[in-house]
Amino acid sequence: MAKQTWRGGNMLYPLPAVMVSCTNAAGEKDIVTVAWAGTVCTNPPMLSISLRPERHSYHIVRESGEFVVNLVTARLQRACDWCGVRSGRDYDKWAECRLTAAPSAKLELAPVIEESPVNIECRVRDVLELGSHHMFLADVLAVQVEEGLLDARGKLDLARADLTAYSHGEYFELGRRLGSFGYSVRKRKPGPRRRR
Repeated sequence: MAKQTWRGGNMLYPLPAVMVSCTNAAGEKDIVTVAWAGTVCTNPPMLSISLRPERHSYHIVRESGEFVVNLVTARLQRACDWCGVRSGRDYDKWAECRLTAAPSAKLELAPVIEESPVNIECRVRDVLELGSHHMFLADVLAVQVEEGLLDARGKLDLARADLTAYSHGEYFELGRRLGSFGYSVRKRKPGPRRRR
């Protein structure tokens, strides 16, 4: 199989495109679409988002020290894209997208997007000024989960949420389940013996 070598670039796809909600003490609020988001640590639970300093939401998050990562469903995808191409300097994204700001469980300022099935409440621990983007390392203080995503045993079933992903400029609805963590090494249950 022939391959080409390109200069270094961000080609780690697919990614979640999430909606980050934020508010500062002055009452400025925004929703920004972020594809540069990821898990950092399990214990303590941490994640990161990376923002360009020229984004309207950047100074809000920097001043407040908190934000909420709201997972995006197929139903929210249009709002997610719109919040990524319009600036909070020019629009009230909450009103334009008909989204509801609901209280966080643990944060003082940043609201959750009520229409999102999973809201991850974060407090900034550190800001790394890396270049075009600054990375906000954050502790996860709480996670709000829509009860309809829980199965009969109370286990989270995110497949019910119709989550979407971002890949090289395009959005995709997540599809067919291929397996669960560890399925490649799990011992098979013995089945009925075949007669010869």
